[in-house]
Amino acid sequence: MFGQTDNKKLIIFHAGSLARPFAQIIQNFQEENPGVEILKEIAGSRACARKITDLGKECDILASADYEVIDNLLIPEYADWNLKFAANEMTIVYTKQSRLADQINQSNWHEILLKKEINFGRSDPNNDPCGYRTILTWKLSESYYNHPGLAEKLLKKNKEYVRPKEVDLLALLEAGELDYIFLYRSVAEQHKLPFLLLPDSINLKEGKCTELYKSVSVDVTGKKPGEYVTHMGTPMLYGVTIPHNAPNKTLANKFIHFLMNEDKGLKILRENGQPTVVPSLCESYNKLPEEFKPYALK
Repeated sequence: MFGQTDNKKLIIFHAGSLARPFAQIIQNFQEENPGVEILKEIAGSRACARKITDLGKECDILASADYEVIDNLLIPEYADWNLKFAANEMTIVYTKQSRLADQINQSNWHEILLKKEINFGRSDPNNDPCGYRTILTWKLSESYYNHPGLAEKLLKKNKEYVRPKEVDLLALLEAGELDYIFLYRSVAEQHKLPFLLLPDSINLKEGKCTELYKSVSVDVTGKKPGEYVTHMGTPMLYGVTIPHNAPNKTLANKFIHFLMNEDKGLKILRENGQPTVVPSLCESYNKLPEEFKPYALK
């Protein structure tokens, strides 16, 4: 366990989809702060939160692919506030070797994925926001394509290819074991993989369809065994916080300022295909430290 005396150590838990941009952000932060040692753990966002709530692991920075993970699992017992900082959208990612890759499009992807010879993968909704966002996309697709029962059909197919976090699926895709995976646009762009853009009505992209997204929901495991949290369809927004048990709050504060800087962290995120959303509405604005309020809207 690290104490306040370790003023050069920073523990960061972050979502798998932030792996590429955060590697660069951390490197640049260390260059600006010589001697700082970063201890990072990458997992599905819900798994990251549970390391704090269930395992009692110390953490200075938690960056989640869904800001609601922080609201639902950490606030108020384990954290006070939550800053939104980036956005994304759902895509279907494939390779040149994927079967029917020359035929798949916005109109027929759901029919292709249901074909017996096609294998697709997704992440675990109880560990990873990409997992429950995939299911939300499927549920929105039922009305968009006038295909009742589509989500249930997709849920029953290829269950053997559910993985803890979305980036775990990339190796299976690139090895040819999977034809398609549901993945964020930013990760597809970072890995230079071909991807199918989905209609705004189903891709959970930040924009004009917020009310439509709210028409669907999915239940995932809650804070305690037997409890469940209902996730409504919402635009994809990432969140970051400093948990109560952060052993190095001073350095954590410094990292938040670096992350939220237009010419530093936010610039790196945009260069990696992630739109930034600073400042954004903050439901925990009154709990925000004064120094972070410029990054939020009340």
